[in-house]
Amino acid sequence: MGKIKIKKDDQVLVIAGKDKGKKGNVIRVITSKNQAVVEGVNISTRHIKARPGVSQTGIVKGESPIHISNLLLVDPETGKSGRVYKKKLEDGSKVRMVKSGRR
Repeated sequence: MGKIKIKKDDQVLVIAGKDKGKKGNVIRVITSKNQAVVEGVNISTRHIKARPGVSQTGIVKGESPIHISNLLLVDPETGKSGRVYKKKLEDGSKVRMVKSGRR
């Protein structure tokens, strides 16, 4: 397993699956499973029974995790999507960059 290069609040593009082509912001990243929960992507329906402490019951729709390999980071400056790499600046700090190519 490689390092996960997508972080919370990044905008991503879905490149595979039923929601292919959709863009959304990352709500949270699950590092142990290499998955991320993306806003408005991979919506699933759950039937939740009324119990103490449960705020919403009945048929509830919500986002399910999607695998990191099905996501591409969208560059906030250019709006293009691509793979992520790190670039070392002259002052010694590292910055995440998007290597835009095919999409």
